[in-house]
Amino acid sequence: MTSSSAEQMPEWPTAAHIPAAELARRQGVRPVASVDELAWPDLFESDDELDDFLADLYASRRAGAA
Repeated sequence: MTSSSAEQMPEWPTAAHIPAAELARRQGVRPVASVDELAWPDLFESDDELDDFLADLYASRRAGAA
């Protein structure tokens, strides 16, 4: 007899389940008011560092698609 992964998942909500909205409230998370809040000036020390990061990111995405 085999079981599917769906059979192994607990039914929700369980006693341990906390809705995402409640977790956000507990952690003081608030909505982003402006995309400017997401900007990090000087995140990369150089254009070469950014290029290396992007090359690695694109390579990892292509590897996952294979």
